[in-house]
Amino acid sequence: MRRSVVVSALVALGTCLSTAAPAVGAPSSAAPSAAAVRTVFIGDSYTANFGISPVGTAPALCFRADDNYPRVAVDELAEEGVALDVQADVSCGSAQIHHVWEPQELLQGAAEPQKDALRPDTQLVVGSLGGNTVGFARIMKQCSERLRGSEGALLPADPVDEDSPASECRDFLRDGAGADWLDERFRTVREDLRRMFNEIHQASPGADTVLVGYPRIVPEDTSACLEPVPGGTEKPLADIDEDALKFLDKEVQEPLNDLMRREAQAVGASFVDVYHQSGAHTACSGEQRGVGAMLEPSEVRFLGLRLPWFVHPNRTGRDVQAGLVAETIKEIATA
Repeated sequence: MRRSVVVSALVALGTCLSTAAPAVGAPSSAAPSAAAVRTVFIGDSYTANFGISPVGTAPALCFRADDNYPRVAVDELAEEGVALDVQADVSCGSAQIHHVWEPQELLQGAAEPQKDALRPDTQLVVGSLGGNTVGFARIMKQCSERLRGSEGALLPADPVDEDSPASECRDFLRDGAGADWLDERFRTVREDLRRMFNEIHQASPGADTVLVGYPRIVPEDTSACLEPVPGGTEKPLADIDEDALKFLDKEVQEPLNDLMRREAQAVGASFVDVYHQSGAHTACSGEQRGVGAMLEPSEVRFLGLRLPWFVHPNRTGRDVQAGLVAETIKEIATA
């Protein structure tokens, strides 16, 4: 599929979503009171919960689900007597860490820097960022021949090196030319997280920050990823082989999780370790899976067709995220 076709399709998708979905604002919560915690949600597609329908319209190409984990966590907390006054949810698909302080260009328009939603009186900032900065989608395309073709055209990333075969991606990224690229991406994540925490502190000096990690995608037993998802025909991680899956888990996802945790702790921020608490709900966990398969149709429709999940949390995974986030926020709010 040519790039011009993809661009036209996504612009049309933005228009379609804008007209088909009702306008929504920040996640609902109990009526704010004097004790309500003034909160802003930031983040990428794992906070926006790409793949879950219906999708909001502000802006449409952020693919922010109306019922993303921020909204579900707010509702859970309200039931437990912890009220959040949600000032904004500016999570946006494809956001990198630097989009906290820089605009995010979309195929139709742009999203303002996420820190613009912060106020001097904001008390809590919550969200997931880091996966796109480390280049997770690019790594996926490096390891999958199918994703390099038309099936992956709507995943906004290129392989690290399209001349290196997908079947050799583990060796390319671990010992070959891709190893230096991956090391540089991890350095950028570290530097950008440090700046992000500083930007948040400058905009909202009294705010607590909660950095939310990513759910585990690949289980210890990678053979579970070789079978199609229940009731479907797609393997959870498409055509990515077991060696590459182990690399993705142990040399990309887990190190990223550990880096995010260390950087959060270094500045006194909270970290929600979703990775180590979602092992029973990986993309390869059968009926219990909390991550939609790479090329399995999601809930989001485009011209009557459903877009792939591209390994984002399904409703089960969303609820796992929400529960862990709500637990951390409750600890902060009641301390």
